[in-house]
This record gives sequence, structure tokens and C-alpha cells, in this order.
Amino acid sequence: MNQPDTQERPEVAAVREAGRVTVLIIGGGINGISTFRDLALQGVDVLLVERGDFASGASAASSHMIHGGIRYLENGEFRLVKESVQERNGLLKIAPHYVKPLQTTIPIYSTFKGVLSAPLRFLTHRQGRPTERGAFLIKIGLTIYDTFSRAGGTVPRHRFHGRRRSLEELPMLDPRIKYTATYFDASMHDPERLALDVLVDGLEAHPATATGGARALNYVEAVGRDERGVLLRDRETGAEFAIAADVVVNASGPWTDLTNEALGTSTAFMGGTKGSHIVLDHPELLKATGGREIFFEHSDGRIVLIYPLKGRVLVGTTDIDADPREPAVCTEAEVDYFFDLIHHVFPSIKVDRGQIVYRFSGIRPLPRHEDTAPGFVSRDYRIEVERSSGRAPLVSLVGGKWTTFRALGEALSGKVLELLGRERRVSTAGRTIGGGRDFPRTTSDREAWFRLHLDGAGDRAATLFERYGTRAAAVWAHIQEQDDRLLAGGRLSTGELDWMVAREHVVHLADVVLRRTSLAFTGDADAAVLEEVAEALAPLLGWSDARRDDEVHQTRQLLTTRHGVTLP
Repeated sequence: MNQPDTQERPEVAAVREAGRVTVLIIGGGINGISTFRDLALQGVDVLLVERGDFASGASAASSHMIHGGIRYLENGEFRLVKESVQERNGLLKIAPHYVKPLQTTIPIYSTFKGVLSAPLRFLTHRQGRPTERGAFLIKIGLTIYDTFSRAGGTVPRHRFHGRRRSLEELPMLDPRIKYTATYFDASMHDPERLALDVLVDGLEAHPATATGGARALNYVEAVGRDERGVLLRDRETGAEFAIAADVVVNASGPWTDLTNEALGTSTAFMGGTKGSHIVLDHPELLKATGGREIFFEHSDGRIVLIYPLKGRVLVGTTDIDADPREPAVCTEAEVDYFFDLIHHVFPSIKVDRGQIVYRFSGIRPLPRHEDTAPGFVSRDYRIEVERSSGRAPLVSLVGGKWTTFRALGEALSGKVLELLGRERRVSTAGRTIGGGRDFPRTTSDREAWFRLHLDGAGDRAATLFERYGTRAAAVWAHIQEQDDRLLAGGRLSTGELDWMVAREHVVHLADVVLRRTSLAFTGDADAAVLEEVAEALAPLLGWSDARRDDEVHQTRQLLTTRHGVTLP
């Protein structure tokens, strides 16, 4: 980065001056953040560093789902499915502001298709000849899935319908279908904000002092390792400094091997695949989904989804081998593929590129898989520990996914505690996350909560509540103390930006439009909005006119090159 007129941030200066921490975590995606929170809750002095913004890598490129992974049953990953379903049920309770039940429907075109090929795929984990699953196989899978799901009593059992009933419920579906199967998983409306909520919980659990505590730095990367410790570089100023640690954790996802290489250790743990998505502003398609996720296996064997979200339709995903050294971008070929699958399910609905408001792509942090087909690569995780004389142990996380982040963070933290010779004093199981605390679950309770905590917010109350959960009360109190002015057509305000700068680690304009809000995702980050938000951020972050203009330029470039958004 090394932006013009950038000075060292106070939080970076504090870490540099301390020079030591008990645990250093490299990688501020959801799994690094979850581990950070868990260690902070144990009273461990812990520092988290992230080379970009928090949750801006693989964690920002998810399908916005918290799911048990019904398709992992065919991989034989029963432990992972059981854990995933348990964690999904748990997140519905501890993060109700961002994780909500999602009705999911599978269109089915045959009764027994795939019965012969599925056992071979199960045994060999090779793709073989692509074939869709018929009703018989899907029924077996959903029955097993229900067995895991019912333990928490959180979601209803699956149900099957024939063609007539299916088309009554979803009339725009392909009339050639024979059945539909409907079950429940969970949606995750704001993954980046959920990650931020977990991070803030960690910071609040063990507040930083001159002698220790929990600290987190974005835009700081690990670039080397020597006898002094891990060499860090502040990407805002270019300055480098060393941090000593008793344990170093590498949680950098698909970039784990590259991070280890920078630390002087050669590993070949990772073999991630690229997953892309498009977001459509398409009222007809949105209506056709009936508020449900449409989830199915396409004729090429890939699992795909059509998912109503924030008044838009999310369509994904692909599963293609990828090089973590190269930026992941949704290609035109992938867009064509998505249009084909929409036509496969809703043949009468027309889509075109003019309806795409946002594209995104990321690399899944999967383990190296040699000749195993991408769809069969394990989504489970493991922990690798390197011990070498004269150096702190290096703990590498291999794998992991959004759904299991809490359990994974506890497992990784447990390994670190073992290396430190310390005992766990609290579990995160059942521990409510951030804005999910005291969350009103009924309409009447919500209305009462609004009257008590968001009095005077008017139409903004719903926006604040959706964005922050019950943390909205503190945000609204902060806004009322400011000389507040609405921005972005009422979707944001100067007082809320002040909160984000003070409490949510905003460094760049892109942090706001891509991650602290959904402005980019919904196609509302047009040229005027970028200029308006940058103008409001400038005095809060001490930007000169040149820096403000550069932030607008950099964000426009990012939206164009990485997200397919062309601004006049």
C-alpha cells in the first residue's frame, strides 16, 4: 500500500514498541480471528496480523451459507458433516443477527440416476463421468442428514414433493422436473461483519495494555523470520519491525505455504480451488426463487446454487484448481456457466450481463489433493506443528471452512495452549457472538427493542439492526453524539462512519464499501457514492485531498478488475 501522507497508526506503534507477544497469529480470515478470540478468552497475550483488511481474502468469497455439507456424505466425511450440522445449529443460536434458517430446494430430474456411479465415486473420490443424482440417492442423503440435524432440534426435517406440488410452490421451475426435495440449512447475510464481530469480542475479552492483552492489526504482513522473531511489515508506511513470540500460528488459508516460505519453512500443505459467484439485480429471478435457495448438482457434477440475498440473487459456484499467487477473478467463461445453470433450472427466465451488479471469486483453503477431483477434496481441517531448535513452534492450519470456524478456533487454540503448557479456562461453545447478545427473536420483541434502543432512528433503525444486531444500540448512541449527515441514499451516515473508524479498524475506502457495508455487493457503490463516502472519511482519517482522490481511484480500480463493476 504505502499510501501518500500516511503516518504510523498508534496501534501499530504500540505493537512495535512492545516487541514481544505470547502468541502471534498470521492471517485475519475467519479461522485466524476465531482462534484469536478463543486465546483472548483464555487470557493469552495474542497478536493477530492480516496483510489486507480483516476477512478480505477467502473469508470474503464465500457462498454466504452456514451449512452441514450434505454433499460431503458422498466423500465419506461423516465426522465433518456431524460437526458442521452441530456448528450450524449452534450458530443459529449464538449469531442470530447474521445466521438465519434458509429453506433450500433441490430440483430432481430422475428417480434412480447415479445409483451405479455414486458408490464408485465414494470409493475412489475421482470425478468419473458426471451424472446428476436421482431422487433415490438424494432421499438417502437427506435422511442421513436429518439424523445429524435433529440433535439440536433447530431446523425441520426434509420433505419430498412430486412435479405437480413442486410447480405449484415454484411455478417458474423447469416443468421437466420429476420431484423436488426441500430441507433447511442456514444463510450468512454478512460474512465480513460476522468475522469483525468475532474479532471485536476477542479484543474486548482481553483488552490491550502496555504489558499485554489482545491486539489485531490489518494491513500488516509477515515477511520473514530471524533470531529476533517474525519480521512484520506495515503495508501502509513500508516500515518493518520484529516481533518475538512463544508460538507462531499460520492461519493464512490458501496462502499457508507461501507464508511458511516467507518464514523460512518449506511446506506443501495446500491445494486450493477457485470458487466464483455473480450477483444479479433481477426481480423476476428473485421472485422465481420463492425466497428459497435453489441448490443442485449440474450436469457436469458441480454443486451450484441460486440464492436470494439482500434484494439480489447470488449465483455460484465453481470449483477450479487455482494458483494462490494469482488474484482470483470471475471469468467470462464462468459467467456463461452460471447463465447456463440458471436456464437449466428456470428455462423461461432470461438473464444477461447487464443485470450483473457484482462478481467475486476466492480460493478455498483446501489441502493438496493430487489427482482427487476438486469436488471430492476434503473440506475438513488439520493442524501441523513444526518444532526447530532455537525457534518458537510454528503451527500451520490446513483447511477449514466458514461453518466450523468456532470449533476450529477452539481446536487450534487448544493446540497452542498445549504448546504453552496452559489450561483452558473457558469454552466458546454456546457463547453468543457480539450483536447476537439479547437478540429479539419475535416481531413483538423486536419492535419493543427498537423503541427502547433505537428511538428516533426512524427508517434507519432496520438498517442499523440488520448491520450490527444488538450492537446497533451502541452505534445509534454514538451517532446521536455526532453532527450526523446521511450518505449513499440513506444507507450510511457520517456518524456511522465515525463509529467504523473508531471501533472497526477502517483504513481504506474499500474497507467501507466492500466489507463494513453491502454497498458494493448490492451494486450501490456507484461513482457518486465513492466520492461522497471518501469525502466524509477524509477528515476522520486525516487524508489530504490527494490521498482522498487516490482512495477513490484505487477503489474504482478494485471494483473494475476484481469485481467486474465498470463505473463511468
